[in-house]
Amino acid sequence: ILGGFLSFFLVLFVNQTNSRFLEMYGFSKACSGRIQDIAGLARTQLPPELGKALVRHFNAAHIAGYVGINAIGMGSPYSKTHFFDVYNEMHQLLTPEEMKMLEHHDMDNAGLCMKELVTWCQEDVVDARKAGHIDTHQEKLMHGKILDFRAAMDGMYDYSDQPPHFFYIHFLVLLSALYLPMFAIDTAYAAGWGDETSLWLDLLNGVIVFLQCVFVIGLRSLGTKMVDPYGDDLEDLSVILYVEATLEISSTIMNSKQPPKRPHLT
Repeated sequence: ILGGFLSFFLVLFVNQTNSRFLEMYGFSKACSGRIQDIAGLARTQLPPELGKALVRHFNAAHIAGYVGINAIGMGSPYSKTHFFDVYNEMHQLLTPEEMKMLEHHDMDNAGLCMKELVTWCQEDVVDARKAGHIDTHQEKLMHGKILDFRAAMDGMYDYSDQPPHFFYIHFLVLLSALYLPMFAIDTAYAAGWGDETSLWLDLLNGVIVFLQCVFVIGLRSLGTKMVDPYGDDLEDLSVILYVEATLEISSTIMNSKQPPKRPHLT
């Protein structure tokens, strides 16, 4: 009976943490996708200077968002000094004057810097509409993409701020600590005593006990690892890859050149 309860809760726990993991992966990829959308719209609809400023601010918001995860949940290995400042220097995302305007935010301990940068992006779009580069329909489309990005980033923050309940994990640990020794003792009794013993049966039961321990402890560890996908474990989400790929793709879009149009044949 105890083994049945433990198996049920273990599978349920792993299924829930896997769903969290996939949801947060979806949020990360959505952030990257919305930046690419804005880069495409900016490249085709805005003057080069204004379009590049918008994409710069958007990429800066993307990186600052991952740094802000340090403030909630289990934290993350992405800091302002070793993550944001490195990419900012490599890609010139924010000017020194813009960085000074953000100094009042503690990027390592809050997501407010990301929020302000997203607002900058919205202001860039408003300026483009006021200057007559886009109409209200195009402005609404761009605002929608920017707000979708912020919603996806907020989703990452929400999940990071609310991990599975400690009691749930503690209950699984307690069940494991009770069940595994009892299972090993029961298997040993079932193997027989005295003249009833068999070397091959003992070896088989030993393998069964070992596999049962691997199953229980392995599933519990797997679920615990997936709770925080923005850590520094090998199986965590590849945040650096997402950031670098987004920077490369948006740069490619902004620097793309259309081939010369062929003259119409008469």
